[in-house]
Amino acid sequence: MIKERMSGNEAVAYAMKQINPDVMPAFPITPSTELPQFVSSYIANGEMDTEFIPVESEHSAMSAAIGAEAAGARTMTATSSAGLALMWEMLYVAASNRLPIALALVNRALSGPLNINCEHSDSMGARDSGWIQIYAEDNQEAYDNFIQAYRIAEHKDVMLPIMICQDGFIISHGVQNIELLEDETVKKFVGEYEPAHYLLKKEEPMAVGPYAVSCYGMEAKRAQAQGMMNAKQVILDVALEYEKISGRKYGFYEGYCLEDAEYAIVAIGSVCGTTKDAIDALRAKGMKVGLLKVRVFRPFPGREFAEALKNCKAIAIMDRAESFSANGGPLAAELSAALFQAKSKAEVLKIMYGLNGRDFTVEDAEKLFDDLRDLAENGSQETEEYRYIGLRE
Repeated sequence: MIKERMSGNEAVAYAMKQINPDVMPAFPITPSTELPQFVSSYIANGEMDTEFIPVESEHSAMSAAIGAEAAGARTMTATSSAGLALMWEMLYVAASNRLPIALALVNRALSGPLNINCEHSDSMGARDSGWIQIYAEDNQEAYDNFIQAYRIAEHKDVMLPIMICQDGFIISHGVQNIELLEDETVKKFVGEYEPAHYLLKKEEPMAVGPYAVSCYGMEAKRAQAQGMMNAKQVILDVALEYEKISGRKYGFYEGYCLEDAEYAIVAIGSVCGTTKDAIDALRAKGMKVGLLKVRVFRPFPGREFAEALKNCKAIAIMDRAESFSANGGPLAAELSAALFQAKSKAEVLKIMYGLNGRDFTVEDAEKLFDDLRDLAENGSQETEEYRYIGLRE
């Protein structure tokens, strides 16, 4: 192991260097700009032989990534916020063509109002585009997740693009201690990309992205959906292999003091560290509280999440993206459905927090756990089920 201090962007860029894919088309946008910047420096210094393609927009970046991957080249890119939104059309093209592109997404609020701080509205807006989505709590996880990305996406039973997400500025620019793997270890773990079908395979002429008439289109979507279903087991298998070389354990989620918890918060990303501090303080006072940290959002492991929460009396589901359903955010919607299917009797709060980079504090988490206890003990008659935390009244 190599002990270092790195920002999240530096850590992911270092993983990119170690993987050394064939092609990287990219266009800069805050706060992911450093990723193509670091990679281009590595290339200029002779530390990578990746073909870097400067393009005129993020739509072009994903279009070039699709072309490169379809030709048989291992391809990556990076973006944030409006950059992902400009890729929207091509995200669906990449997924439906079963192209295992890796995208490093540094989560940032979508407009408006114009804002450059952390929010999950960019990736959550793309949640139904057919991309695998994995989120990080900190810099170490951002690095580890990216190294696992290609092993998941390129698996013959999956063949789907993958989005590795980290919170903008909080992770991307915050510096933490980190453990890196040796270059040769990463190279051996990731392996070479050997696609079965690609455009430059001369003995197999083919088309990518042809028009699908009604007789075939639905079958294509069903096959794509099967790839996402298969990804669940592949994600776990790859995590087990990664644990052997890193000592770090990953799965669909992390349960923090969850086994005997009566009250739980469910959240994604950097806010989980803050929540863990609140849990430690409340546990010291004898309150049975816990956290379910969502790592994998696509495919959505609803059954596994519901099983992990089965002993809870009350649950707060935290969203850093407003879906404008007038009933909560995307994580709340999907997890509520999973809890219903599991016949959970837990009370549920749907919490909106951290929009446009608004702070979520340890005190906010402690207050939320108190609200959950009150909800479980006194019922929901006086409780606002869908609410904002940290809002200036």
